[in-house]
Amino acid sequence: MVGKVSERVLLREGLERTDNGMKQTSWPDVTPINQKNYYTEYMKRDDQILALRLQAEAQRERLVQSAKDRDRALARNGHAEVPLPVADLQPEEAAATVNDGTDPSKVIVIHPGSQNLRIGFASDALPKTIPMTIATKFPQTEAEIHEALPRRHFEAKTTDQQYGEEWSKKYQKMCGDLKVDMRANKRKVLPNSKELVVNYNRRTEPEKIPLHNDPLQIDWTDVSTLEDPDSPASCFLGHAAQRVPDDSNPKFKLWWPIQYGWLNEDDYTAAEHLYDDFETLLDKAIRQELGLTRNSAWKNYSCVFVIPDLYDKKYVELVLKSCMTWFEFSRICFIQESMAATFGAGYTQACVVDVGAQKTSIACVEDGLCIEESRINLKYGGYDVTDTFIKMMLYDNFPYQEINLRRRYDFLLAEELKMKHCTMSQADISVQLYQFHLRAPNQPTYKYQFKTYDEVILAPMGFYDPVIFDNSTKLRGRRKLMDRSYNAYDVEMPDDPTSAAQFGILAEIRPSIHSNANGIHAGASASDLNFATPSKERLQPFNSLSRNDLNGTPGGSNAASPAPEGASTPIPPAFHFGANGTVTAAGSPAPNGIHNGASPGPPLPQSQHQPPAGIFVDSAARTQKILAAERDSVLPLAPLDVAILTSINNAARGDDKKQREYLGSIMVVGGGAKTPGFTQTLEEKLRARRPALFDRILVSRSARDMDEQVVVWKGASVFAKLPANDSWITPLEYERLGARVLHHKVLWAW
Repeated sequence: MVGKVSERVLLREGLERTDNGMKQTSWPDVTPINQKNYYTEYMKRDDQILALRLQAEAQRERLVQSAKDRDRALARNGHAEVPLPVADLQPEEAAATVNDGTDPSKVIVIHPGSQNLRIGFASDALPKTIPMTIATKFPQTEAEIHEALPRRHFEAKTTDQQYGEEWSKKYQKMCGDLKVDMRANKRKVLPNSKELVVNYNRRTEPEKIPLHNDPLQIDWTDVSTLEDPDSPASCFLGHAAQRVPDDSNPKFKLWWPIQYGWLNEDDYTAAEHLYDDFETLLDKAIRQELGLTRNSAWKNYSCVFVIPDLYDKKYVELVLKSCMTWFEFSRICFIQESMAATFGAGYTQACVVDVGAQKTSIACVEDGLCIEESRINLKYGGYDVTDTFIKMMLYDNFPYQEINLRRRYDFLLAEELKMKHCTMSQADISVQLYQFHLRAPNQPTYKYQFKTYDEVILAPMGFYDPVIFDNSTKLRGRRKLMDRSYNAYDVEMPDDPTSAAQFGILAEIRPSIHSNANGIHAGASASDLNFATPSKERLQPFNSLSRNDLNGTPGGSNAASPAPEGASTPIPPAFHFGANGTVTAAGSPAPNGIHNGASPGPPLPQSQHQPPAGIFVDSAARTQKILAAERDSVLPLAPLDVAILTSINNAARGDDKKQREYLGSIMVVGGGAKTPGFTQTLEEKLRARRPALFDRILVSRSARDMDEQVVVWKGASVFAKLPANDSWITPLEYERLGARVLHHKVLWAW
């Protein structure tokens, strides 16, 4: 090894080092930072964020304008004496004194749903309700394209084969359980009630009524009244669309842009078609129902838009883009459904149960904000009750066997029969004789008589046994046109909001979802352990449900840290049905599958595919993207009472006092909950699940005797009138920041 060569040797060899004093670059030298302790103010102050800076400037301008107006008013007094001192106004009061666009008559409140759209001005007492559908020209009607509803095999020989052996057994079991329950409640049950209904319905024949003797004829939509018959974009909206005859010339097809609380990707073949129909429906509703026919007038109006609690970010971004570019509103803000429901009912703390047409959402609200980990979205509602009720009637020889909910007049008839006859009160269950009139376009009216017995209560009781519903196509087409949202900094990280309560519901259906949340115990089953019902859940100060980051992504979509090496503690299920049928809580389920303070049970048996303790699953094998796809493949279904208890457990996080408060303030809203006896039945079910808190459980409807269907819209209109609201988004902010402005503007973690 050659050692260090001396400078004398280098000089003799002509290799000495020389320096001419010239720099190797003309760039200025940058002093390196002290890596031990350095600090930056980048994006640390409000004035560095555009949305907050514009908000502060607007507030300052309002204060200045308020002071000028006050001085001008004092100067006009005309007296030489010194004016009395005026108390300094608070910013909120000062903002309310100036006409800054908060006029309720200039605010449009929009609440879209799967079956109905509610729209109106914030100054209106009640909204305009429009069916969420449009009818456009199409070679075939929806009844010709899709199979008949309720689904049945018309060529089957027996009734059981026609409706499915499994469904028939389930229906007969529900009939038997109802008889046992009614006898236990000392109610009279005739042994041959079912036979009376079946035999009468089999023998009855319809009575034909001439058109001139029918006083309640339906005015069907005249297809020749289109605004522009030659344009393929011409369409009918809402009630007019549902009254288009099925045999019209040309034919029309009904399009429903929203189904099951999602954008309807199943019926559409292109995302542009879906978005266009959604925007066209809102456009025509504003023109026809609100009277704003000129586009130039829309720039003077603001918009409050109601979105679901568990929303798709792509859907909210689409709505924001439409309101800013298509409708060109002066500003827009978003509010979640449960938050709006508490505003409408005047509650500060409640567990909101919103039973819609095709989805049921549950969320706990405290101090005007939804608790993130308590949000649940179940895919059943009032439409499932309609479908199941007609299916049960057909099973019992309903005289109108040709009924098809895909046909428009049959769908309207089925909705009418459900609203008239369905109940959840056992006192009303007996053999009853009813009648209805079948009115079809270009056909005479037929009068049918039929008898009912237990179908009127068993169909709505499907909320507590959703297996009786037809759930075969509810996930069909999901993510076909619209992909899920991903994190801006990690394209493999799903970014849509999730909740621990929703994980608990999905884990009860597919246990691998809960066990795979942190990448371990992939073979564990949620039914492997039995947990005793705790008398009182302990308070957990270090709760794993607390958010561990500061970005807008809820904890469920973040990559969880792997468990310590060698850990063999099992992950308990979020909710488990004990041997006696009671629901037991094993701590609050966390998005990453970490157990929250409850005593661990015995170790789970090692499955064939589960690695032994201490060996990690390869992180590339089960990425968050794969786990999100697995969650999307599971249809969230659970009994309504179990879902409510799961939501409350995750909201209370072991705090017994909070749990009692939520159980005592359960508020039921939504059109699907208008069935007579709904709240009383739900209260009884919850008390049976939690007998220790029997006197604490209280289920109520909305306050002030308001219609359950409009509570959410009414709450959004109240929210629009608040003088201090920092969630308004202006066109300037959207132009500069795009959808990123939602992170700074919405009232919850985006």
